[in-house]
Amino acid sequence: MKIDFNHAKEVFEEYLNEYDREDEKIRLKIVHTYGVVKSAREIGHRMHLNEEDQQLAELIALLHDIGRFEQIRLYDSFSPDTMDHAAFGAELLFEGEHPLIRRFLDDRKYDEIICTAIARHSDFKLGGIQDERILFHAKMIRDADKLDNCRVKLEEAVEAMIGVCQEQAGEGKISPKVWEACMKKESVLSENRVTPVDYWVSYVVQYYDLNFKETWQIMKEENYISRIIKRLDYKDKDTREKMKLLEQQMNEYMEKILC
Repeated sequence: MKIDFNHAKEVFEEYLNEYDREDEKIRLKIVHTYGVVKSAREIGHRMHLNEEDQQLAELIALLHDIGRFEQIRLYDSFSPDTMDHAAFGAELLFEGEHPLIRRFLDDRKYDEIICTAIARHSDFKLGGIQDERILFHAKMIRDADKLDNCRVKLEEAVEAMIGVCQEQAGEGKISPKVWEACMKKESVLSENRVTPVDYWVSYVVQYYDLNFKETWQIMKEENYISRIIKRLDYKDKDTREKMKLLEQQMNEYMEKILC
């Protein structure tokens, strides 16, 4: 049985009718969802994926943030302190007597792949998945998600992302533990973010966690790293210098992968 992405999209749109589409955070996540679908499509096409895995990747992208909408309704926040949206999304789709996933897809043979990929897409680090196909799709959604997050960081209101206006987001110093993660080429733990600029830095260094060369190719073509770093005006001299160093370091890292 083939995956019918158009049907799944129709069901997703019906599901969204339960939420306030005029809410800025809801709107942001709807746009992001379709952006992740687009990113999964582009990465997959560059990999020359077979049709089945391409459709599966796009379906996972469509559903990956389904838990976000309830998080926004309940808490008006994207903060991981309020909800593990990835785990909640997997539960929402697959638990209960009549799992929601059946509205999107009748065939059960993809359930483990979809559930694992969605549940693990926002993990700090991806590990412990032995099945190669499940691991591939878990990596694919993480890359597609981060790739569209580049667009989000450049186009959406800074205040909607981190709760302060764009001018304030560039104020202050980078916290020591955040900078330590940067130098180790690692993602930043949520609890180590203190200042608004810490949040922005964490959005940048998450790209060290990209999995596929094809994703890095797109990152380079769009010059995403430099553009995201330069979106803010860093008021503190030490912060400005560190952001220049981070930009140089990350671009060198990207070139090394692509070479």
